[in-house]
Amino acid sequence: MSPESKKLFNIIILGVAFMFMFTAFQTCGNVAQTVIRSLNRTDFHGSGYTSMYIAVFIQPFPWSFYTASVFIGIAAAVLWTAQGNCLTINSDEHSIGRNSGIFWALLQSSLFFGNLYIYFAWQGKTQISESDRRTVFIALTVISLVGTVLFFLIRKPDSENVLGEDESSDDQDMEVNESAQNNLTKAVDAFKKSFKLCVTKEMLLLSITTAYTGLELTFFSGVYGTCIGATNKFGAEEKSLIGLSGIFIGIGEILGGSLFGLLSKNNRFGRNPVVLLGILVHFIAFYLIFLNMPGDAPIAPVKGTDSSAYIKSSKEVAILCSFLLGLGDSCFNTQLLSILGFLYSEDSAPAFAIFKFVQSICAAVAFFYSNYLLLHWQLLVMVIFGFFGTISFFTVEWEAAAFVARGSDYRSI
Repeated sequence: MSPESKKLFNIIILGVAFMFMFTAFQTCGNVAQTVIRSLNRTDFHGSGYTSMYIAVFIQPFPWSFYTASVFIGIAAAVLWTAQGNCLTINSDEHSIGRNSGIFWALLQSSLFFGNLYIYFAWQGKTQISESDRRTVFIALTVISLVGTVLFFLIRKPDSENVLGEDESSDDQDMEVNESAQNNLTKAVDAFKKSFKLCVTKEMLLLSITTAYTGLELTFFSGVYGTCIGATNKFGAEEKSLIGLSGIFIGIGEILGGSLFGLLSKNNRFGRNPVVLLGILVHFIAFYLIFLNMPGDAPIAPVKGTDSSAYIKSSKEVAILCSFLLGLGDSCFNTQLLSILGFLYSEDSAPAFAIFKFVQSICAAVAFFYSNYLLLHWQLLVMVIFGFFGTISFFTVEWEAAAFVARGSDYRSI
């Protein structure tokens, strides 16, 4: 297998592994609040945080929800930092856009399978039974374990610039036998490097864009499905519509990832047009959701809401908005992965760690306020962050070529 083929193989395996893991994660996130509301227990107030894990839903307890949330947060930080590093070392400046698109399309294929089951299995149901819940989450747990095993198939890429390739065998033996203290020193140095990277101009600007992706991630993965499930005017299909919504979010994500991956080699205009398309698509989706959904849908009680929206609530418009949310999200995330891999190709781990840190913090904040704010206020927060996040991304992209050409301040950190 040629070096380029091996790198492409690694990207595909990475995408397929994430597809299996996030078939469980994305489906769980989409139905979490609906399932918790069906438990008819008051111990889970503010439980939007619980959409980030799976197995505890098989037999849910308050303590297990919050404990698992902490551990899954730690695991996600490691997982996504490793993903960014793997993507970067298996790409160059010419293939980073293509590989980001391939990875994102494979990852978001996960939205199909679990949500397809939810759509058919929960059709016509207004409450989720214990049997339904256990069946779904046992299956999702097994699927996530399959994804974990697939990571072992990723191979070390052949590279002309592998660190230590030209060193003597004695030097290599010394590196293998480094003391635990030296490894700890390296970890501390990497931590300090991340802090220094945080305050660079490029990373501060990209953090605004990243913050927006965290807010809209929470909205489409947790809040929007809850709004659909709480809208009684959708009739007996309101719970199964959650699954259909997830499927169409996935269609938008896959279409965006595939399209931008294929077009990346022939894109003369850089990443900005894709991000511009993403924010326009999201603004259209937010406006339609504002008109189509009751304002109290995110904070409705277990029995749902009978409130009226500004227009007659339409299932077709709700599903169209799901597609638009997925398409817009793919625009932002593929381009963020691409620009981070391009700017910080020499040592990408700290950059992707900051990316995931900011995104996760903002997602957690959004889950918190989603339990208290009416829908139109949540949409307004995303519009504001989306606008400024787009402007900040444009600024970094315009300066990206010069940033790399001058060697960047990052390399001197």
